Amino acid sequence: MEALVKLLTMDALSILNQRFGHAAFRGQQEAIIDRTMSGSHSLVIMPTGGGKSLCYQVPAILHAKLHAASDQPSDKAPLTLVLSPLIALMKDQVDALQEKEIRAAFINSSLNRQERESRYEQVANGKFDLLYVTPERFRKPDFIDVLAQRDIRLLAVDEAHCISEWGHDFRPDYTRLKEFRELVGNPTTIALTATATPDVQQDIVRQLGLQPDDVSMFHEGIDRPNLTISVEEVWGNEEKLEQILNIVKKYEESNGNGIVYFTLIRTLDAFSEMLRKKRIPHFCYHGDLERRDRRRVQNDFMKSQNAFVLATNAFGMGIDKEDIRFVMHAEMPGSMESWYQEIGRAGRDGLPSDCVLLYDEHDLTTQMEFIQWSNPTAEYYGRVYDLLLHRAEEVEAFGMEWVRDTLHPKKRHDHRIDTALQMFDRHGVIAGHRERRTPKILCEMPDMLQDEERLEEKLRRDQQKLYALVQLIRHEGDRKAFIHEYFGIPYNEAS
Repeated sequence: MEALVKLLTMDALSILNQRFGHAAFRGQQEAIIDRTMSGSHSLVIMPTGGGKSLCYQVPAILHAKLHAASDQPSDKAPLTLVLSPLIALMKDQVDALQEKEIRAAFINSSLNRQERESRYEQVANGKFDLLYVTPERFRKPDFIDVLAQRDIRLLAVDEAHCISEWGHDFRPDYTRLKEFRELVGNPTTIALTATATPDVQQDIVRQLGLQPDDVSMFHEGIDRPNLTISVEEVWGNEEKLEQILNIVKKYEESNGNGIVYFTLIRTLDAFSEMLRKKRIPHFCYHGDLERRDRRRVQNDFMKSQNAFVLATNAFGMGIDKEDIRFVMHAEMPGSMESWYQEIGRAGRDGLPSDCVLLYDEHDLTTQMEFIQWSNPTAEYYGRVYDLLLHRAEEVEAFGMEWVRDTLHPKKRHDHRIDTALQMFDRHGVIAGHRERRTPKILCEMPDMLQDEERLEEKLRRDQQKLYALVQLIRHEGDRKAFIHEYFGIPYNEAS
């Protein structure tokens, strides 16, 4: 066994060299790969840009090589299944792997029926070694049938904080991971994330249907010594604009690229207009842009030097631009986790970079309102459900604007309806919402959307996450020490 592990380690290094162009593994990557190849489970927490993907991509290639060299080639071909919530990134990730001649593919809702069926056939026939899917794909019986044709050797759960209801980007389908693992034969599992508090770490293991003793924790800490974290208290847009201009000027001579994050699209647009009047070139990226325009902006930014982009949090996942010298938050983010994940896009080349948070008390009010919108009560979920079920003809005839007016006629800017529909969709309660049609009820509401105590606990935790960011802003000591304490990591050890 020891000889086999040594041989696999040599092969892993060869794959790293030849396929990925790296001379040596970083940090705990090699130990994680060794454990994965031995058939044991892992929870991996690495800073953004730390190389998490290699921890399952290299084993996927190793499994394929071992199968090809085996004496029983007629056995089902091994497959590494990668669960990711990020449809927008899958194509980029797969394209990058295919450029390295790695047999990878994705299946998601961006494929039409013919493309999907062709991809299913290719998977069943053993064409790919890595397959990227969203957890929602497991709702499809034909997908389960395809997976039965393969030996699912490794299950990689990316963005694993989405498993936990207490994480900062909860996805209901991730709570079915124990069921998914059973459907594919309980394979070796590796869960990966950049941010997870101790509560979320425990929840990830539980939701996977594993015991704590079954899972090894690989925690590389969260410290990024090259990042300088600062907070600037401001009052109004003029002071914010001054801060933006100062940091752009600081890096304009050094080909320094940057991201300035906003919460509201209308605020982003207002600042873009101010910069245009001053003839300062910049990019803009937000969720209201057409998909082709978002991709164009992202590609142009990635190719540019000495450029910066005004963006909402829709921008950043998959941004592997190494020389981002500054990340500024012009409006307060909604949680410590989301803020830390976003500043992680700075300084991936290891060079000094600035992470600046602009704090205006008015922005706190906005985030508190967002938290209320994203946490409807059980009574509100019930009202929406009953309206869609019992007044379906009127919903079909008059559309969603009529639904909004009926639910809250005096508060048309109340976005709880958007959260309710999103949660109904994620739990499979409705159909048609994703296609922007009037939603149709398919089944009863899940218990968790009717459990007032559980919903109140979710609201309380979301408020705590926002409050933690306020505490960070007001902290008079070492802010990095505060961040480590929040994530349950001893500061001295991580440093």
